[in-house]
Amino acid sequence: MPYVSRDASGRIIGISDRPGPGATENLPINHPDVIRYMEGLTPDNMRQRLNQSDLEMARIAEDLIDVLISRNILNFTDLPREAQRKLIARQKLRRNLSALSTLVNQDDDIL
Repeated sequence: MPYVSRDASGRIIGISDRPGPGATENLPINHPDVIRYMEGLTPDNMRQRLNQSDLEMARIAEDLIDVLISRNILNFTDLPREAQRKLIARQKLRRNLSALSTLVNQDDDIL
């Protein structure tokens, strides 16, 4: 019988063969929630979830680099030039997006 973890709405978000953090509920393999979760494990669905996770991990890595630099644990110039270039480009994009979002409120009708 698998151990499941659920999201805030009660939907299964992970299954394990042993208990773990957040996976303490033990359900039979033929439980409707387990079957529904297993049906959603198509290769395309898994690729999409992996791509989303990649985006989230990239942001975590970027934030980690910022923290290490701000605490003088890492010098920006210690990074390879290509990494420096990419980080600067992302910082500019985020700054521009932030400035744009303060100029245009979602409720504004700009057309």
